[in-house]
Amino acid sequence: MLTLLLMAAPVMAQYYPNGKPIPPRHRASYGNYRYRMNNYGTYYGFRIGLGLSTVNSDSPVLDATDAKTGLNVGFAIGTQLTNMAPLYFESGLYYTEKGGKSVYNNAKFTYGLNYLELPLLIKYRYQVSPDVSIDPFLGGYFACGVGGKIKDYAHREAYSSFGSDYPDAFDRYDAGLKMGCGVSFQMLYLEASYDIGLANVGKDTFDDTRTGCFNLTFGVNF
Repeated sequence: MLTLLLMAAPVMAQYYPNGKPIPPRHRASYGNYRYRMNNYGTYYGFRIGLGLSTVNSDSPVLDATDAKTGLNVGFAIGTQLTNMAPLYFESGLYYTEKGGKSVYNNAKFTYGLNYLELPLLIKYRYQVSPDVSIDPFLGGYFACGVGGKIKDYAHREAYSSFGSDYPDAFDRYDAGLKMGCGVSFQMLYLEASYDIGLANVGKDTFDDTRTGCFNLTFGVNF
């Protein structure tokens, strides 16, 4: 009898985390989740959120005086770099809306800069409890412009942000630093980050034009 109780104890313990029973219908998924959390390995995630972006430029035409709100959505994939520490490399692919608003010669302009963005991040996972982790990260990103409009409200005209039909259009490619911190609760994930543009996205080589964006993102990890 004692032998049976000793054999059953570990099995029972895995279904009573923090003293709370796991219903039988959820035990399989909970076991898979515990395996991922304890063995780390590779994870996948879906992300969606909002960004508050600006354009800072030496050119008075492109220098944004107000931030612009945009959508960011995509997926992430991460893998553990070493078994010695919870250190991960994370990448993915995102659709990100950046830009800004400005007033030049009493005329209002808005700049929509829509990118496909590839992040390259190093993330550290600090496990607060079996269900909660804090994930600070640092890295960079590369982006390619896929759309957006420059709107000149004074003349009621709009131009492609990356086209050649407007003299102060933007260069299509951007790159920079990305830093932030995420919080995981079981499969749910919340992240705050900031993009610091390092590339000159203006077509005038004499004027530096750079992007910046604060992102608040919600997601699910699998």
